[in-house]
Amino acid sequence: MNTKSIEPTEERKKLKRAARKKAAPKAKRASTVARGSMKKKVKQIVKGQTRKR
Repeated sequence: MNTKSIEPTEERKKLKRAARKKAAPKAKRASTVARGSMKKKVKQIVKGQTRKR
């Protein structure tokens, strides 16, 4: 929902809340899908010393 044209914050919040209530509820996440801390971590490449040329 685009609320950029509405200046007062309180008005904007009211509209956004109403829109959220109208929206269909999201389906629950499948048990096979990992969440944040359960995701496989990507190993960072270590910065080593550069070789002398």
